[in-house]
Amino acid sequence: MKDLRRLIHSPHHLFVFEVCGRLQSFTRAANELGVSQPAVSLSIRQLEQAIGQPLFDRQHRRIRFTEAGEKLYTEVSSGFERILHRIQEINRQPQPALVTLSISTAFANYWIMPRLSGLHRAHPGIDLRLQVVDKDLDLEHENVSLGIRRGRGNWSGYESRSIAHEELLAVASPKYLEKNGTAKSPQQLLSHQFIHLEEPFRPRPKWIDWFNAMRVEFVDKDEGLRLNAYGLVLQAAMAGEGIALGWRHVVESLLQSKLLAPAVKQSWVTGEEFHLIWSDKTTLSASAQQVRDWIITEAKA
Repeated sequence: MKDLRRLIHSPHHLFVFEVCGRLQSFTRAANELGVSQPAVSLSIRQLEQAIGQPLFDRQHRRIRFTEAGEKLYTEVSSGFERILHRIQEINRQPQPALVTLSISTAFANYWIMPRLSGLHRAHPGIDLRLQVVDKDLDLEHENVSLGIRRGRGNWSGYESRSIAHEELLAVASPKYLEKNGTAKSPQQLLSHQFIHLEEPFRPRPKWIDWFNAMRVEFVDKDEGLRLNAYGLVLQAAMAGEGIALGWRHVVESLLQSKLLAPAVKQSWVTGEEFHLIWSDKTTLSASAQQVRDWIITEAKA
């Protein structure tokens, strides 16, 4: 290795060489690497000087391997491929008791947190890490054990278990309802102040969808409080800023603690569900399986 370090002053030259060889273009290599074309040319020239042989025949708008370049590329590309596969294999082996769960802020605050002490009592050795995100992740790529996703449970590359039917109800703080009144029908809600969820990445039902399900015409006049995170929506509702859409499985604890209350008795069961998901390409660790089974059991309860 000392001889290699003396010969090739920077491993970066080998990375540049691999990209140039794969794309057969200094310009396209520069675009992939995010550097200038002269910087790529300089790296290749320095590598050629260190080796003492030209690696490419420079032609108009393209390059071709020399015999020496083709031999070196075979070794470099296969070596990088072996290193990549080994690193990916290592990354897929989580720490024995470490489990990562990808969830939304609201699900973390109002579903997981009230139950977390129960998980620690049942499985005291597990280190559960909550990864709060605002979009659906590729769990295997992000090395995440488990996640929550809305849909029908038919995602390619995942196993899943339904933990909640999607039921949406109109909720507000008791003080707001005491001041403004509880509606006797969805139609009567139209005179109230609404809190809107405007998530940037994941499609979620809006007030117009809820009222359509109730067969009530609703015109969004771009009024009311508009927030891009559901946790903030619930905080605003509890603060008395208006009426929000409440996912039953998330707001149930807030209804029981009387921090929120139904603004009207009708609710909308959309036909969608929330699922606990995990990659079907890797085997869950024993700890991740315990967390998975615990969440499923809690959801049933």
